[in-house]
Amino acid sequence: MPYPFLSDEWVEEAHRIRAEYRGTAPPITQTVRMNLLITDVPFDANPLEAFLDTSSGELELDRGRVEDPDLTVTVDYLTAKALLVDGNAQAGMQAFMEGKVRVEGDMGKLMTLLQGAPVGTAHQDLAARLRDITE
Repeated sequence: MPYPFLSDEWVEEAHRIRAEYRGTAPPITQTVRMNLLITDVPFDANPLEAFLDTSSGELELDRGRVEDPDLTVTVDYLTAKALLVDGNAQAGMQAFMEGKVRVEGDMGKLMTLLQGAPVGTAHQDLAARLRDITE
């Protein structure tokens, strides 16, 4: 049942899981609208566009783009997966220091989000479920 991160199947299953948790977790207070350009995608020859948006109080991660983002991050697939699925901020910092991550826009929004990531039980359960469906 595990699927490649951000594949069509992964996105569909992630939507289903997030719907189960909608409204059960404390709201995310750090508002950020971030577009992601993910390179080196193993199941697609082209870079993948995705976004992360917390403006509703819930973390929304999906394929596509948001209008008027606070920032745009270009990152390789393995680093994106380490950050967004595994919650490995150290992998992101290492990739940034190695020049594998490019940030355009409000870097402060990104830092605030990373420092204030939700840690409530519902957030932890949701994160664990997303890790379970990810190859």
